[in-house]
Amino acid sequence: MKTLGLIRHAKSDWSDSDKRDFDRGLNARGKRGARLMGKHIRAQGTDWDRLVASPAERVKMTLAEALPDLDPQWDRRLYLASTEAICDVIRDKGGDGDALLLAGHNPGLADMVLKLVAPGSENDLFDEAKVKFPTASFAVFELAIDDWADIAEGCGTLVHFTRPRDLDPELGPQE
Repeated sequence: MKTLGLIRHAKSDWSDSDKRDFDRGLNARGKRGARLMGKHIRAQGTDWDRLVASPAERVKMTLAEALPDLDPQWDRRLYLASTEAICDVIRDKGGDGDALLLAGHNPGLADMVLKLVAPGSENDLFDEAKVKFPTASFAVFELAIDDWADIAEGCGTLVHFTRPRDLDPELGPQE
């Protein structure tokens, strides 16, 4: 059994239209959401063996706010990655540990929910996560595999899913 965590970057800053997408940081709401989610991730209690993350500025800033004690391994393949690319990174970077945390972007992270959870393993958490995987969301899967190289469609059960708005309603969708 392996544990896979996914965290999406927090709310990004669109105020500087001259910046490339890769170089956009976080807005104030994003920083607040990242800090809140970091507290939640630490309280959730998993001892992550490794953190692998997209090197995009908004992911770097999310992790600096949320999980400053973890030392990420940056992997450019996670920038706007497809599920296939994410699985390749997991196979390459999973290592010997049993708990891997990935930080990245949609639509790839949202698509991973659909890819990993088999129809017979769908639950209420899956129903929530499949609707939307908003910024700063955090999901945890238990994977029925012994080696990270074996990650495949339908091998997981979603056992945890939290959005910033679940912890603070003010961080929900803005009208």
